[in-house]
Amino acid sequence: MTALSPDSVETSTSPASEETADAKSHRVRWLVLATLGLAQLMVVLDATIVNIALPAAQLDLGFDNSNRSWIITAYALAFGSLLLLGGRLSDLFGRRNTFLIGLVGFALMSAVGGASVNFGMLVAARAGQGVFGALLAPAALSLLATTFTDPKERAKAFGIFGAIAGGGGALGLLLGGILTEWATWRWSLYVNLIFAGVAFVAGFILLAKHAVTTRPKLDIPGTVTVSAALFAIVYGFAHAESDGWGNTVTLAFLIIGTALLGVFVVLQRRVAHPLLPLRIILDRTRAGSFLAVFVTGAGMFAVFLFLTYYMQSTLGYTPITTGFAFMPMIGALILTATVSTGVILPRFGPRVLIPTGLLVAGIGMSLLTQVSLDSTYPMHILPGLIIMGLGLGASMAPAFQSAISGVNLDDSGVASATVNTMQQIGGSIGTALLSTIAASAAATYVTDNVASASSAAALQANAELASYTTTFWWASGIFVLGAVITGFLLRPGLLAEAPEGAVVIGH
Repeated sequence: MTALSPDSVETSTSPASEETADAKSHRVRWLVLATLGLAQLMVVLDATIVNIALPAAQLDLGFDNSNRSWIITAYALAFGSLLLLGGRLSDLFGRRNTFLIGLVGFALMSAVGGASVNFGMLVAARAGQGVFGALLAPAALSLLATTFTDPKERAKAFGIFGAIAGGGGALGLLLGGILTEWATWRWSLYVNLIFAGVAFVAGFILLAKHAVTTRPKLDIPGTVTVSAALFAIVYGFAHAESDGWGNTVTLAFLIIGTALLGVFVVLQRRVAHPLLPLRIILDRTRAGSFLAVFVTGAGMFAVFLFLTYYMQSTLGYTPITTGFAFMPMIGALILTATVSTGVILPRFGPRVLIPTGLLVAGIGMSLLTQVSLDSTYPMHILPGLIIMGLGLGASMAPAFQSAISGVNLDDSGVASATVNTMQQIGGSIGTALLSTIAASAAATYVTDNVASASSAAALQANAELASYTTTFWWASGIFVLGAVITGFLLRPGLLAEAPEGAVVIGH
């Protein structure tokens, strides 16, 4: 399959026309990257953009605090549990078709969500966004892999794409704050119509149609099993966030999800056309890259959540100010994502780069543990954010590229889906785990200091601060542990070449 329109190719074989074809092909490839990046940005934005809008939506629609988390959880459940299915569908029915259908569906569900008149309608729309996001995200990443096969161009493309995947969550906080404060919470959903509309038109024009000549049967037992397993795991961790790890429902879903994953592995070894061929995850470099994406997802979403709470609740920042506060981190992330994939990864390989990036991110997170009730942004927050951004960019973008390098063309969709699944599940698990740790740290502080507190307000403020600093320490430890494990898993040497069978116009 080619990800470029055949119309962009000159038929003449003269040197001048060949040069023209190459130039057109080059331009079209970067337009394809812009299209795929815009779609990826939309999907990643929606993991955080609604967070800022939640209080306004709650006031407007009248649902209580106990139901509020479902606006976030519904998206995560549908998206996380169906990603592998979406990836395999893109392999079976064409990445272009799956990409365009995902865009249309995501836009429709966003419109329904923005027009919601009650809590149930909003939750259903968010779940619908997750379903179509599960089609869209793996198709976009696999299209990227099959479009860019030249090593230098591929490194730049993955650097940009990885920066979008890493920084999109922070941009969502900023955009959510701006739209909620200057317009209405509904525009945090309506804005997707703009993103999806532009990406659809560009994708329809630029992406070539893919004629599927062989269509193996879909692994229905594997699909049902892994979807149920991922649903149970995400729900179990989400339930732990509100009801604790010892809750019967929490334990039941986590145990069932883990058992179903075991069943899924057994099924994949026996079926003729597995949903997730085990050769994809048993490769050491890909396994280490998947783990790196999981760890960065867990730590990144945690810092967005808890640092947002700290800046707004403790320091009194507005939503817009909070969003802008994350911008230096995004700048650092973009810088190292492009440099690491374009310069360092082709020379030294992922084993040097990815663990180092995770370690640097852990150092940046550890600096945030020094915040206090009267901290200043330039002295106590900015340095940690910049160092974190440098580390995340140096680990996430190379991990995205390493995870799908050398994958057979027919498996690129499901390999891409696995990358997205690891990021989504990592974010869900990290948020739930650290939320529970935060609640425990706050309760412990209150118990230990209630007798000596000068006032109830001071006790509450210090308890919240203790919860933030504790979670930052734990998140730092997660990054460091990820650095150690990936250092052992990743093979030394350079990455494999582009997927076999990928075709680029002009070559």
